[in-house]
Amino acid sequence: MAQESDMIDSSLNTVALEHLQLSKINIVGNKKTRRSIILREMSVQEGDSIVKAGLADVTELNRKRVFNLSLFTDVVILTDSSVPGTVTWDIVVKEQWYLIPEFTFKLADRNFNVWWVEQDRDIRRANIGVTLKNRNFRGNLEEVSATAQVGYTQKFGLQYYRPYIDKNQKHGFGFKFFLSRNEEWFYKTDSNKWEFAKTQGRYITNSFETSVSYILRPAYASRHLLEASFKSQTIQDTITLLNSDYFLNGKRQMELVELLYRYDLNMVDNWNYPMHGLKVVVHSIFRIGIKGFNWQNVYMAEIGRFNNLGKKFYSSHIFRGRIAFPEKQPYVYVSAMGVGNEYIRGYEYYVIDGSHYGILRNNLKYELLNIKIKKLPIRYISTLPFRLYPKVYTDVGYGRNKFPGNSTLNNRLLYSAGAGIDIVSAYDIKLRVEYTWNHLGEKGLFLHFTSE
Repeated sequence: MAQESDMIDSSLNTVALEHLQLSKINIVGNKKTRRSIILREMSVQEGDSIVKAGLADVTELNRKRVFNLSLFTDVVILTDSSVPGTVTWDIVVKEQWYLIPEFTFKLADRNFNVWWVEQDRDIRRANIGVTLKNRNFRGNLEEVSATAQVGYTQKFGLQYYRPYIDKNQKHGFGFKFFLSRNEEWFYKTDSNKWEFAKTQGRYITNSFETSVSYILRPAYASRHLLEASFKSQTIQDTITLLNSDYFLNGKRQMELVELLYRYDLNMVDNWNYPMHGLKVVVHSIFRIGIKGFNWQNVYMAEIGRFNNLGKKFYSSHIFRGRIAFPEKQPYVYVSAMGVGNEYIRGYEYYVIDGSHYGILRNNLKYELLNIKIKKLPIRYISTLPFRLYPKVYTDVGYGRNKFPGNSTLNNRLLYSAGAGIDIVSAYDIKLRVEYTWNHLGEKGLFLHFTSE
């Protein structure tokens, strides 16, 4: 009996360790995208061996990797293992529309809620522009864009990015330059609110920025960026009279060189809207003045942990933080929480300036709906994904400011809680509808068009 048992165990082990050779990878539907760009994302290549018992997992992993290129509305991998000992993959992709004239209607304010409530929905505070962008130029994942914008902020810019310039697809580069000017601009923070100034018939600020960057992507999940920038900004006397520390010591012009290093470790399942995995982003920035500026060192980090709890429940914990030295800086470089993606939910109406800050966001979500609307009569949106995630959440944050003035939300613990729903669709479309309570006893409905 013992000998028979050993034979059974040996047979089971042989089945468990049976390998299939990936004999052929066919790619279907890539009318624009080069084959090499797709193969670069995959964990296996033609000729590699795959454990038969794990074939389904490896197939799904590579489907997600190809989809994370954000070049396709849908990706399907069909397997054929009819030939003993081998497997063939047919990767069927549906390409997005890459040459996109993006007509933009953007608000000049920090977020939609500030414009709607505090600025009384003033249409004059909107920017109308067009960006001609090709996100997959020549099928190489290159990005070329030109931007022209009028309205509250007048802007013109050109940008080019090429991820790979070598045969092994590890090294890339990019460059950009932007010109912008404003008739109205914020000049200080008073009681955690921006104060604005305007010069009739003149532009109160003029800015110029240009940069060149080098990109190294040694593996699928890791990416290094080195960037050197030159930045110049000029302001009118109106701002210096209202806040002499805008550029410090009443200066009207500031020029500097900025050196940036950024490292991304992106091990999540979906780069556009992660549900499982780990994401780490770290920055190191050194600014050295040429005119009207001394120096600054900035260190930033973002760490996100995303968990699949089972039964369609998901959780996430996202930390963002920054430290900067020296603490005495021009007002233009002390913005901390309340701008861009750096805010505590429930405090969207406030600005918390400072050199150092930290934010922790915690979410618990449920996948209420996850469908694909297929066979639409639109070439580049023949398949439309649509997902709904009801959620509850809590945020906590702290901003240190050595010179807080009369802003009482600095140098104290801030916290909030709320409930909402996330809506996710094609072309990186995301909408967050959230109802939040903060520690001040305030509550309200907030809209955001990015993920957490």
